[in-house]
Amino acid sequence: MLLSRYERMIARRYLLPGRSEAFIAVVAGFSLVAVMLGVAALIVVMSVMNGFRAELFDKISGLNGHAVVQGYNGQLRDWRRIADEAKAIPGVTAATPLIEQPLFASYNGRVEFALVRGLRLEDILNNPTLKGKEILGSFKNLKPGSEQIAIGSRLAEALGASIGSQISIINPQGSATPFGTMPRIVQYRIAAIFEVGVYDYDKAYIIMPMQDAQTLLLLGDSVQMVRIDTNKPEKIDEVIRPLADKVANIGQITDWRQMNRELFEAISLDRTVTFTVVSIILVVAAFNIISSLIMLVQAKRRDIAVLRTMGASKRGLMRIFVTVGTTIGALGVLAGMILGFLIVNYREGVATFIGLVTGQKVWDPQMRFLTELPAKTDPLQTIAICAMALLFTFLATLYPAWKAASTDPVQVLRYE
Repeated sequence: MLLSRYERMIARRYLLPGRSEAFIAVVAGFSLVAVMLGVAALIVVMSVMNGFRAELFDKISGLNGHAVVQGYNGQLRDWRRIADEAKAIPGVTAATPLIEQPLFASYNGRVEFALVRGLRLEDILNNPTLKGKEILGSFKNLKPGSEQIAIGSRLAEALGASIGSQISIINPQGSATPFGTMPRIVQYRIAAIFEVGVYDYDKAYIIMPMQDAQTLLLLGDSVQMVRIDTNKPEKIDEVIRPLADKVANIGQITDWRQMNRELFEAISLDRTVTFTVVSIILVVAAFNIISSLIMLVQAKRRDIAVLRTMGASKRGLMRIFVTVGTTIGALGVLAGMILGFLIVNYREGVATFIGLVTGQKVWDPQMRFLTELPAKTDPLQTIAICAMALLFTFLATLYPAWKAASTDPVQVLRYE
């Protein structure tokens, strides 16, 4: 929309109303602030939601893989063949034997639920989710037969245990005796305490060498599942389809969508609802722009009538008021982008400050799974938010601009 020289001059003057229109300037300022807050809120909310989903997916898939092959009876005796066949499939990057069993851990009279996970030592050391996450000790100490384990930081805190502590792992499915089944209780020494950043995992996981887990659970040479990692997690169905027929007689394949369907569907729904609710701020800002422009048109009726008598066209007047309203919106969008990026960049400090002011914990790991507030800004999504804000602003200017262009100079100059 190109403006002539006089249209640009008038638009600049209307953007800064005089003292007699100070109230109009205040309303226009509120409109700018509303657009700024709406854009900033959308950028922050969507960045946090995107970061939450991405971080949670990385943590979950890093520990559980993109798919698992599980035996029908809870055991896979021929797991080596399954792992080799899985690795031969294009798109599969790793196939890892895995043992996982819910048991109980006890220390100094305290008993906590624990999820015991058995992995080969090389798989523990090379796992990207576990690598470098030790806060005490080292995974390198988890050698087969050493009866040493690594536990999550929250579980260690709940048990009151630390490095070197001897804890007991209780397996209810023990050996049969004339008096019934006696639980199997084995003591292990804590060699490492880790924190992966997912509250539920840090609260329950115990990691040990696969051979020790087989001994604890009386599995012999069997494992419970084979974890599969791919380079195309969004197309996991296509990648693992060739393996489905090969394992149909001994087990079933479950991908990450099926394992975490409710969780990711809830995140997707939460993101959609939050985006819709926060977008209402932009609608309110658009109504503020309409109000300020209508008041500006009423205040400038005489000026508009004079311009019409001097030859100004209706389209020219519409361009002037559309420019005024759109400029307010554009400045609000720019300020909102800056504010949004600042909040995202310093989100931990902002969350801490809000917690101090309100007395409430903004990010509770027990409720939000992750121990830290994540964020991931999508450039295309940010552009879409800004474009939506500008569109709302532009649409808000059309009615006031049409009212200004429809001003009858004869009637105005006759009575004013």
